Amino acid sequence: MRVVVTGATGYLGGRLCEALAGAGHAVRAFARRSSDASGLPGSVELAYGNVTDEESLAAAFDGCDAVFHVAATVEPWLPDPSVFTNVNVQGLQNVLKAAKRTPTVKKIIYTSSFFAIGPTDGYIADETQRHQEKTFCTEYEKSKVVADRIALQAAADGVPITIVYPGVIYGPGKLTSGNLVSRLLIERFNGRLPGYIGDGYDRESFCHVDDVVNGHIAAMEKGRLGERYLLTGENLSFKHIFDMAANITTTKAPQFHVPLWLIEIYGWISVFISRITGNLPLISYPVCPVFLLPYLSLPSAQMSCCCAYEIFILWIAGSICS
Repeated sequence: MRVVVTGATGYLGGRLCEALAGAGHAVRAFARRSSDASGLPGSVELAYGNVTDEESLAAAFDGCDAVFHVAATVEPWLPDPSVFTNVNVQGLQNVLKAAKRTPTVKKIIYTSSFFAIGPTDGYIADETQRHQEKTFCTEYEKSKVVADRIALQAAADGVPITIVYPGVIYGPGKLTSGNLVSRLLIERFNGRLPGYIGDGYDRESFCHVDDVVNGHIAAMEKGRLGERYLLTGENLSFKHIFDMAANITTTKAPQFHVPLWLIEIYGWISVFISRITGNLPLISYPVCPVFLLPYLSLPSAQMSCCCAYEIFILWIAGSICS
C-alpha cells in the first residue's frame, strides 16, 4: 500500500514511517523543508510542504491509498497562540480538503490526543467520552478539541476517517515536546527537577511510542471508518515513574514535593525569559493545571496496544544510563 505521513520528521511520525517502511509499504514523508529528515529510512520518499498549504498537501497525497495525519504543534505554550489554530485546526481542514481532491485516498488516520477527550475526574474513560469544553489547560488542548469536533463531523459526513487518541507517549526518540517523559527524566537526573511535581499523585495514561505506532497501523488495516480508538496504556503518576527510575538506577528518590504554586511562578519566569531569548521553556505556567487533573483511560481492545509494565521499567533504565 502507498501511504503518506504528515509530521513525518517528528517524534511519533518518524517512528511511524520506519515501521510502515519495514512492513513493506511505500511511504511518502510529508515535511517542511526546514525539518531534519536524516533519521528517516532511505526507502522513504520525501515530499516537502506545510499543513497550512492545501496545495502542497494535495501534491503529496497524489497516488496514495492512505493518509496518516500526525503533524501537530505540541507545546504547552507559544508566544503566538494562533500557531495552534493554524497548524492543529486549519491543518486538519486542509488535509480533509486535499484528501477529497485525491481519488486514490481511501482512508485517513487522524492522530488526535488524550487531551481532546478531556480530564476524567478519576474515572476510566472510553471511546465515547467527549470533552466538556468548560475549561482548557492550554491552547494546545483547546486546538485539539476543536480539531476533534471537525474530524467527528467529517466522519458523520461520510469522510473515510478513523481517529486515534494517544496517551502520554514515552520511549526512545527525539527530545521534542511530544516526548515529555524523557525530558522530565533528564531534568530529574541532572538535578534541575529536585522533587516530585506537586503532590506527585497526578495520574495519566502512558503508552510506549512503538505501541502507539502499532495502533496507527492497526487503525489503517482494521479500524472502522468513523470510529475512535484510544491508544493508551498504564494509568500511572509521575511519582510512580520517578520512584521506578530511582529504584532501577539505585539512586535516591526525591525527598520532597515541589508545590504547584512554586512551579507556576517558575513557569511565569520561564515564559518571561523565553520572550527575551526565543527559546521555548520546558515548563510554562499553563502546564500546572495539567498536574491537577487525571486523564485516565483504557486502550481500545481492538487495537491491542497496552504498554507492558516491564518494557516501561527497562526503557527508563536505558534512557537514564545512556
